[in-house]
Amino acid sequence: MMSVSEALRKRISTRAFLPTPVPETLVREILDVARRAPSGGNVQPWKVMAVAGEDRQNVIDIAAQVTQTNPAGEVGERFIYPDNLWEPHRSWRYKLGEDMYALLGIPKENKLGRLAHLARNAEFFGAPVGLFFIIDERMGFGQWAHLGMFMQSIALAALERGVASCMQEFWARYRTSLKAHFQLPETEMIYCAMALGYADESAAVNTLYADRAEVDEFATFRGF
Repeated sequence: MMSVSEALRKRISTRAFLPTPVPETLVREILDVARRAPSGGNVQPWKVMAVAGEDRQNVIDIAAQVTQTNPAGEVGERFIYPDNLWEPHRSWRYKLGEDMYALLGIPKENKLGRLAHLARNAEFFGAPVGLFFIIDERMGFGQWAHLGMFMQSIALAALERGVASCMQEFWARYRTSLKAHFQLPETEMIYCAMALGYADESAAVNTLYADRAEVDEFATFRGF
């Protein structure tokens, strides 16, 4: 069985999936394991909307319709990245993008090619299952952190079972339309989505392994 350390090192943002279906029973099993994620006060501030088949296609169609009339999307007040991202975070983000496009063979001057790949987000990169994460807007910063731990737990539990994933904040572009589509209560919102499926091991983009800062770059040790 895969260890936690192995899963953490092996997990990547998979950006090319096989069309092989993921059974509902397996998705349920993954969520059943992940529900043990840390939650301060046991508030459990998460809900999940899992879509496959026709329901998956419906949200893909919604994304296409929104993009036609509003290419910038519907992010609203909850932005994906801060304005004027500062260093070193800006450089880390930039390098990841350039490394990815290099693997895809899409040079910087091919803007249409890069936009076309970006648009693959709205198709879950071909994954047969999409998970949408829902949180009540009244929740505080702590509960958003707990939602993130829940999402990480899903990704690791999935990987242990041979199922790949990709966290997709991209779907924040369609929050307003998705809220209406899923008929969410007034105070609830879509945070983001996750593509879930079996990785296409032949796809070059799935060899992308993001750089991470070394421990001494982000951690300070005192009193040891």
